[in-house]
Amino acid sequence: MLHFLRGVTEPAEEGDVLVHATPTQGNAIVRAMKCVATGDGAVALSAVDIAAIEACHHVVLHRAEPLDVAALQPLAPAELACLVGGGAVGEHTVQFLAVVALIDGSVRPERIDAVARYSEALGLHEDYLDELIAAAEGRLQWAIADMSRRNVVSISDGRLRPDDFALWPYRDAPDPALADRYRGLGVLPRRTFGAEFHRWYTAHGFAFPGEPSAVNEAFTCPHDSTHLLSGYSTSPQGELLVSTFTAGMHPLEPMAGHVLPVIFSWHLGIELNPLAGSWTGALHPRKFWVAWERGAETIGDPFAADWDFWALAEAPLEDLKRQYRVPPLEPRDAAADDRPQGFTPIA
Repeated sequence: MLHFLRGVTEPAEEGDVLVHATPTQGNAIVRAMKCVATGDGAVALSAVDIAAIEACHHVVLHRAEPLDVAALQPLAPAELACLVGGGAVGEHTVQFLAVVALIDGSVRPERIDAVARYSEALGLHEDYLDELIAAAEGRLQWAIADMSRRNVVSISDGRLRPDDFALWPYRDAPDPALADRYRGLGVLPRRTFGAEFHRWYTAHGFAFPGEPSAVNEAFTCPHDSTHLLSGYSTSPQGELLVSTFTAGMHPLEPMAGHVLPVIFSWHLGIELNPLAGSWTGALHPRKFWVAWERGAETIGDPFAADWDFWALAEAPLEDLKRQYRVPPLEPRDAAADDRPQGFTPIA
């Protein structure tokens, strides 16, 4: 899957895009997105709805022509099913509809109902839809618990059951040898992946895995590696974007394990766990779609079971980015650095 052998670079496969939709399918998708945003006419179309649909049209559906969202005609669920089908395009369509249902920072039953109708017509009912429906029905704690369970499954690439995962495992069982191994990254040459990982930790004041106050290595090592590869910061918006990037890059539970949890945490202001905390309004439509698309185009996956951080520690970080085909991060698409008072980045 990966093409790194301790500094030896071999040819890698070309990256892919998030979704391959024809112009006709793309038009159907944005029409359905508008229907969801308005709850089939029950909710007024807002500026952020328009921005989200326009950005999806340009960034994810790869359409260059302008889009007049207000002029888009309604699309019945059966029509959408005929146009996009129930395969990969249909699956991504429902994902996009789920995102636009939450884009204004609220959970509106009218919008969730619209997503459910489109999903049913497509013959798709993914687990994350149960979470959305539960939240719309007021069963928020169940939705939070399910997202948390699926996040653990995703970040461990299916190796861990949720009951086996502890956020702070070293409080009662410190691992000095593990912590020393991470501290030892500081002696590597500048700009190597390991040296940059060490710098990232020291600059943010993070505890290294193994130290009593550190977060579980099973999450922090791949998560912070993804921060370094993607270029996203540790602000609330940066955390939302790096997890969205992860959803494009990592195939297991992208919505239930990554996209929805960070939208709930950093956009809706609903705390899933003490580590993530909460913040409102961090989802910037264009930046969000760019992050998802960048992740999809990336080769290699720090959350994959066969990914070996230590085998890559001596490789230059920029070489890794090129090898993994990580698309450049344009300044306008980088995370804003707004941080609430007392905010502690995830580590």
